[in-house]
Amino acid sequence: MEGRRLAVIRSHLSQGNPSISSCGVHSSPCGGGSGGDASRRGRAADTIWKGNCIFCKIARGESPAFKLYEDDTCLCILDSNPLTPGHSLIIPKSHYRSLEETPPSVVSTLCSIIPLLSSAIMKATKSDSFNLLANSGAAAGQVVFHTHLHIIPRREDDCLWRSEGSLRKPFKHVQEAANLADDIREHLTCRNHEEPKLGEGE
Repeated sequence: MEGRRLAVIRSHLSQGNPSISSCGVHSSPCGGGSGGDASRRGRAADTIWKGNCIFCKIARGESPAFKLYEDDTCLCILDSNPLTPGHSLIIPKSHYRSLEETPPSVVSTLCSIIPLLSSAIMKATKSDSFNLLANSGAAAGQVVFHTHLHIIPRREDDCLWRSEGSLRKPFKHVQEAANLADDIREHLTCRNHEEPKLGEGE
């Protein structure tokens, strides 16, 4: 049954992208990725982590997985412990511990294939909705510390969460929101000043 579902998803993907082979995909090396100072911090410890990272092993072809899609930057696999049938993960081949450590160009590539993948997955699972989820950091529920995005197909009767509306709490004071917005903008400004401009250091 799992093999049939995989074949159906690949068939839908092939219709949208002729370059995707319906016979399977090939594994590619899992590089270390570039992330400036962030990637250089704790390099020795990160090297040890990458050696044991299950997603790195899958990218290198050392661990089995149901691969749905693959390109030079990323791959998409079926989650081995799905919340719903078709629950899939989009994973960069290079190792980045969290979303904020992942270069914008890699994040852009991951996001660019979401419409293609989500459409195929929803058709194969006969779903009409999906959740796109990123757990970045332990407090957010991240378990495997290698950046990944979840595509979770949804149905009306799947008994998963429907809305976080009951958990939302309005700001007690408008000034509270204004202060928070100012603080976030200040951090954005500081980060923009820290980012090297194109061509610097070359």
